[in-house]
Amino acid sequence: MTSSKTSIIVTRKLPEAVETRMRELFDAKLNESDKPFSQKDLIDAVKTTDVLVSTVTDQINRAVISQAGPNLKLIANFGTGVDNIDLDTARNRAITVTNTPGVLTEDTADMTMALILAVPRRLVEGARFLKDSSDQWKGWSPTWMLGNRINGKRLGIIGMGHIGQAVARRAKAFGLQIHYHNRRRLNEAVEDEFEATYWESLDQMLARVDILSINCPHTPATYHLLTQRRLKLLKPTSYIVNTARGEVIDENALARMLEAGEIAGAGLDVFEHEPAINPKLLKADNVVVLPHMGSATLEGRIDMGEKVIINIKTFLDGHNPPDRVHPAMF
Repeated sequence: MTSSKTSIIVTRKLPEAVETRMRELFDAKLNESDKPFSQKDLIDAVKTTDVLVSTVTDQINRAVISQAGPNLKLIANFGTGVDNIDLDTARNRAITVTNTPGVLTEDTADMTMALILAVPRRLVEGARFLKDSSDQWKGWSPTWMLGNRINGKRLGIIGMGHIGQAVARRAKAFGLQIHYHNRRRLNEAVEDEFEATYWESLDQMLARVDILSINCPHTPATYHLLTQRRLKLLKPTSYIVNTARGEVIDENALARMLEAGEIAGAGLDVFEHEPAINPKLLKADNVVVLPHMGSATLEGRIDMGEKVIINIKTFLDGHNPPDRVHPAMF
């Protein structure tokens, strides 16, 4: 099988530079409309193509993979997370899965830090007031739109991988004290770099932090990691920022607690049932909601596309793709 004859189906519209390169290298069927594939569309795709270039919004579950044709040997996911793919079924069907790790670290950490600043300082609320009611603004006041200082506060990070560490690096520069919970404790040199405190017990860390940043992947082990019981461990003056996966939080419980004032505020870029969002979160003044744009930079998307192409080319050349995913990794 040569690259020029290899058929690939791309499920969403990608940056023009990436699509142009895919046309040059492969027999590429692109999604010009960017309309998300239905399950039927996905099944039709896996029946006919050699390579499926999926995205994190595509549910490549057992029902889809079980109907894959004999030519499908690679699912090249355009994204870091692979919770949208049934890895065990893919492995049983001898289908290789790749992802695009590493290239989104800095962009996602930037957005996380932006939310850490925006929520306690009420930035979006203030901007919205001027846009909607500028005629009512009477000028500066010593007691109006008061937020909370972040310097000196305790930041708790759940998931201290590449993104978690990039967040810690930024947060330390803003004077935040770094605390973290992770599957494995970091080595001493990394802890010293961030002056970070490790908490083996997530419950104990939650009770002590002022701002909580979620930076772990969505896996069976992290689904609703933050249950209502755990959310209640947070101080009522605490803030939550989530740029990872919405499924890590019990969203209904979070919405109720924010509405009741049991949590001070939240910055959310991801949601449990995307694109649906709990209406309470949309209405709340103490919640900043973003449409899953944490990694949305042109540079980042092009880098992701380049990784997808490298993984496909390497696989077709008979070598192990650099970003091959194994179920044990997640």
